[in-house]
Amino acid sequence: MTDYEMIARQAEALTAGVLHRTANLANVSALLYDSLEDVNWAGFYLLEGGRLVLGPFQGKPACVEIPYGRGVCGTAVKEDAVQLVPDVQRFPGHIACDSASRSEIVLPLHRYGEIFGVLDIDSPLSGRFSEEDRAGLEKVAAVVEAFLVRE
Repeated sequence: MTDYEMIARQAEALTAGVLHRTANLANVSALLYDSLEDVNWAGFYLLEGGRLVLGPFQGKPACVEIPYGRGVCGTAVKEDAVQLVPDVQRFPGHIACDSASRSEIVLPLHRYGEIFGVLDIDSPLSGRFSEEDRAGLEKVAAVVEAFLVRE
């Protein structure tokens, strides 16, 4: 069982008093990649000009841009809702940045009430993410949203 309370506290400690967005996002992605079992990618896509653009991450090289409404990340932005996908190959319009990924969870991130980007985590295992993961990662996303408004 993943201790998301601890991960959220660690994310708060890593970002406390740090006003550098890229550094904070990089450290949070490294924390998640290191703390979560059976993941092959953890990072951020940031909304720029109606497209999601690759931000700090851990894992293999990834797609640089994702169109609004496309794939799991683009759908999370379009619907402004968490996407918990047990089998990405069954997700309509899935974009395969890493062919090893089998499941994915994407959480929209907000800054001043507007979507800023997404937190994206992939796994090579089908069905890797649960409602417990969703609830725990929402706590981490809240830490990210808190430092976004401190900039």
